[in-house]
Amino acid sequence: MKTGEQILAEGCGRGDNAARRELYDRYAALLLGLCQRYVGDRATAEDVLHDAFLKIFGAIGRFRYRGEGSLRAWMERITVNTALEHLRRERRLGEVRLEESRALPAAAEPSDDEVARIPREVLLRLVGELPDGYRTVFNLFCIEGYPHREIAAMLGINEKSSSSQLARARALLARKLRAWLDTHEL
Repeated sequence: MKTGEQILAEGCGRGDNAARRELYDRYAALLLGLCQRYVGDRATAEDVLHDAFLKIFGAIGRFRYRGEGSLRAWMERITVNTALEHLRRERRLGEVRLEESRALPAAAEPSDDEVARIPREVLLRLVGELPDGYRTVFNLFCIEGYPHREIAAMLGINEKSSSSQLARARALLARKLRAWLDTHEL
């Protein structure tokens, strides 16, 4: 028996506009959030989302259903790659190399309990405020789950740079979280 995800993908593959609309309606908000995590601002994220859906609809005929969630995972990968292409095109990933020489003073990382009390939108905003290079590596490693080897290949950097960017992203994010916690009663 076919799942809704499989039927939807097949409809899009046949060029069914109702299926395309349903796919967009079902996944646009999720993928917009993904775009915004990478590019930082909503207007640019909307442009990247548009480009990602053009690629998704153009390639949907090559999608192979591999079980529930495979369509979403496939679309997320295309969207991440589209966001990375945008950052490369805008030369915003060049900041990865420039930021490596900057040392950050250590900050006490908030506990898991403290972080759990911070509203989700605040967490996303603080991650979005990270410099492009830091934010990109942080997203790829911590949220998308890519290993440093794959991140390095995606960004054209070495694994050690990916690892150091992640350490700097975490340190800067810890400082931002601590500052927010110190100024807000929860």
